[in-house]
Amino acid sequence: MTEFCNQAWQHTVKLQQAVLEHPFNKELADGSLSRERFQFYLAQDARYLVGFGRALAVAATRSPDPGDLPFFAGAAREAVVVERELHESYFRRFGLTQEGLDTIETSPTCLAYTSYLLAVAQTEGYAELTAALLPCFWVYHHVGTDILRRHAEGGGAENPYQAWIDTYADDEFAEAVDNCKSAVDSAAAAADDATRARMLAHFVRACEYEWMFWDSAYRLEEWPTAHLR
Repeated sequence: MTEFCNQAWQHTVKLQQAVLEHPFNKELADGSLSRERFQFYLAQDARYLVGFGRALAVAATRSPDPGDLPFFAGAAREAVVVERELHESYFRRFGLTQEGLDTIETSPTCLAYTSYLLAVAQTEGYAELTAALLPCFWVYHHVGTDILRRHAEGGGAENPYQAWIDTYADDEFAEAVDNCKSAVDSAAAAADDATRARMLAHFVRACEYEWMFWDSAYRLEEWPTAHLR
């Protein structure tokens, strides 16, 4: 049987290309992305990572392979502690205080994505959950390495977002992607056809949410009902 992850990636190849070509990521690559958009993105991502970390912790408790438990538990810590430190370094650079952050409302897309992952964690099995979690690792590494390549081709000019790019394009993050893919492939190999179909559906939906997350940040997404409150 062909490994699940390879099948899932090929199934979403158009979506993955659309992520790379989104204006948010193209402007992030050349350093022209506005501070306002990046700041909005960071505020949303910091909130997303809390839900993502909780879903990873659930995966750790359910892992049938003791060898995967340290990965998911460690990834939960990375999401909540290490990646948030990256955000906070930019907040300090931007002079954004907690009071200023509180004025940025959680976007509909951010709430939807985090709620989706937590719902999968509570209502689906381990295999489906790992498939839903994988895109956040894999898509980010795909974006980070593509931006690094574009940056190099552009002559390596100074980019204000270089720290973000380096985080998701480095070897350590690539290892995390490989570990998650290995866990997903193992879960798929032990699953029946119906479970693998659900895994693919969750992988696709999470990839869609990844695109939507970039798009919502670029649009500085607001609640369309805010004026009715």
